[in-house]
Amino acid sequence: MTTTTAPSPVLEASGVTMRFGGLTAVRSVDLTVNSGEIVGLIGPNGAGKTTFFNCLTGLYVPTEGKVSYKGTVLPPKPHLVTSAGIARTFQNIRLFANMTVLENVLVGRHTRTKEGLWSALLRGPGFRKAEATSRERAMELLEFIGLAHKADHLSRNLPYGEQRKLEIARAMASEPGLLLLDEPTAGMNPQETRATEDLVFAIRDRGIAVLVIEHDMRFIFNLSDRVACLVQGEKLVEGTSDVVQGDERVIAAYLGTPFEGAPGADELAEVEAAEAGGAATATTTAPAPAEATVPAQATEPTETGETAEATETATATETAPATETTEPAPETPDAPATPATPETPEAAQDDASADSTTSKEGNAQ
Repeated sequence: MTTTTAPSPVLEASGVTMRFGGLTAVRSVDLTVNSGEIVGLIGPNGAGKTTFFNCLTGLYVPTEGKVSYKGTVLPPKPHLVTSAGIARTFQNIRLFANMTVLENVLVGRHTRTKEGLWSALLRGPGFRKAEATSRERAMELLEFIGLAHKADHLSRNLPYGEQRKLEIARAMASEPGLLLLDEPTAGMNPQETRATEDLVFAIRDRGIAVLVIEHDMRFIFNLSDRVACLVQGEKLVEGTSDVVQGDERVIAAYLGTPFEGAPGADELAEVEAAEAGGAATATTTAPAPAEATVPAQATEPTETGETAEATETATATETAPATETTEPAPETPDAPATPATPETPEAAQDDASADSTTSKEGNAQ
């Protein structure tokens, strides 16, 4: 009979809360990462993911809650957290630009060496042996991520994708049991993203648990055994990739649509009630609109005096009654004048006879 043992928890965060004055960035978040497991952490921008990472690694001292690594509560000191077995990368690459690739990885070995200040100054046999061991371990890590051939290059001269890999190698140099990756594929092209995915799987195969923050949903759902979603500092849902990506609340959170019981729903309801009350008050106090009796031209503001005079003249003309017009209508200029009818010869003779008779009568008188 084969007995399967349940995976032991590597990281246990319970009730982690982080406040900055009156702003609560993380509110009562519980999260567990088991050995040999890859857990994804997603959420919209400003959800508190990086703040939560900073609480786990000692950069921030949580306002409430506790963080345990393999059953031991971690002190809020970054170097002590690293010594305990938790390493991380950052959202913005933080390499030593003027140091070589090999030297950057050697920096990550400082928590695993026992040599002190006097040993480094005297450079005795113990120091030289520890230095040789660290260089050997660093070259193994560079070979693992594919940068051994660039060990002597300055880190600032590496392409963006290789700088991301170098930061992962430096974190692994401290020999962690849990690796925290903050957006490891940010700014990468599809080929570099696939290479990073293969690298994270290879890290998990070496027995290192991984907690990943990522905005690339295809990357995170293909990579993770479990996914937790943060919204406004609170854990909304946690489960397998299929469960989380099919949850309507997660979809609504990314699309910006509020859902019932969402973090901040009470505040949103108060704002909506206040807006509704203000609209009702404005409707009650506003006077009823009067019927428009003035032409639209008269209500529009005029920019010059000429436009105002023209508007007043047009308004007066339109409103004046038709009975006040006393001038006759002008004749149509286009109508031709009717020519006079020419007189006939007989009519002319009759007129001449009449004229002569009239003149004789006058002479007789």
